[in-house]
This record gives sequence, C-alpha cells and structure tokens, in this order.
Amino acid sequence: MSRSPIYVAIDTPDIVKAKDIAAKVRHHVGGIKLGLEFFSAHGQAGVREMAALDLPIFLDLKLHDIPNTVAKAVQALAGLKPAILTVHAAGGLAMMEDAKAAAPAGTKVVAVTVLTSLDQDDLAAIGVDGDPHAQVERLTLLAKQAGLDGVVCSGNEVKAAKKLWPHGFFVVPGIRPADGKSHADQKRVMTPRQALDQGASILVIGRPITQAEDPDQAARAIEATL
Repeated sequence: MSRSPIYVAIDTPDIVKAKDIAAKVRHHVGGIKLGLEFFSAHGQAGVREMAALDLPIFLDLKLHDIPNTVAKAVQALAGLKPAILTVHAAGGLAMMEDAKAAAPAGTKVVAVTVLTSLDQDDLAAIGVDGDPHAQVERLTLLAKQAGLDGVVCSGNEVKAAKKLWPHGFFVVPGIRPADGKSHADQKRVMTPRQALDQGASILVIGRPITQAEDPDQAARAIEATL
C-alpha cells in the first residue's frame, strides 16, 4: 500500500503534545513535518524522539545563508536522515547546489519558493516585482538548475511549476479542507483534492488535523477525499 500524501505539520514546542498527535494520526498520514518552532525547542534530540514513531520526517527548517554555512548545516543534520529538508530558493543557485551536495542520499532537498503567507503587496515591499506566480516559476527553474529534488509552493502555483519541471517533487502547504473555517495566516490556500489534481506530490496539513477534537478522524476524513 502506498503511503498517504498527507504530511501533518506538528508546529508545537510541546514534545508531549507533538508525540501524542503523531501517535494518533500515524496510520492515516504519510509522514510528519517538524518546523522551526519544534526544532528550536528540542533540536536533534527531539527529532530523534519523533522519528521513533517510524514515520518519515520532513524537517522544515528553510535554511537560508551563504552556501558554505548552509552546506555545513545540512551536513550537521545528516545523521537524522530526514526524508525531506527545505532550503530557501532565494538563497541562490550556489547555495542550493551546495545544500544538495551535502545532503544524505535518501533525503529530498526542496526549495521554498514564495511563502504562502505572502501576496503581491508583500513581495513588492521586499523589492520583488511581479506577482507570486511569476516568482514561483522563476525560482522553480532555478531549483531545477541547482539539481534539487523539488520545490515548496502554494496550490495556486503547483500546476505551473509542474509544467516547468514534470518530474519534480512538489510540496504544497496552505491546504485547507473544503469545510475549513479559517485560513489563519495563510493567504494562498487550496483544498487537498484540488492540490493533488494540480500536481502536488505531498500535502502539508497542520491545524485542520492537529487542532481537531479527534486528529485521527480529521486525517481519515481528509484522506477519504483523495
């Protein structure tokens, strides 16, 4: 049986809560995403504790620095053998090349294109002309050129990104079920089914699962729509 494309985003500094959520949903998700909040609280030891649940780990640290620093950081993380590791595409070609070269053979290195919390006005404020769509396309081609495995982009851009990179690996956050009440701080969102149809390889889903009364039931309900 193939794994679910759902990676549950466990964005909490509370490791007991994190393990509880992961244990509840482990049979209906493909893996768990641990981000900066969790890593800042618990570091590599915390990731190893979560890995003991025997689910693939998506380490979402969005590394962004000079090429040598990012390469050394990736080397330092290699012992964790994450299934997926993120860097920022905005770090440039050399940084992405060095990150991929430093990563373990089994780790997919994917580049964050445009954060799902940003819209055109936000991009303009940091000096990026054009809309998020154009910027995602530009950075997708750069990540492909760098030899990465894929990119992170919103569901709105994944179809265009896949057209540019037919064999790329596409991580889509900002996923909300059709009955989702709140988009919280995400500005560019899409339903799980829509995102898969548009070309997503995996779906990153957080609050609709982690804040549900019954996280396992929420994960199963979303899986059923796929």
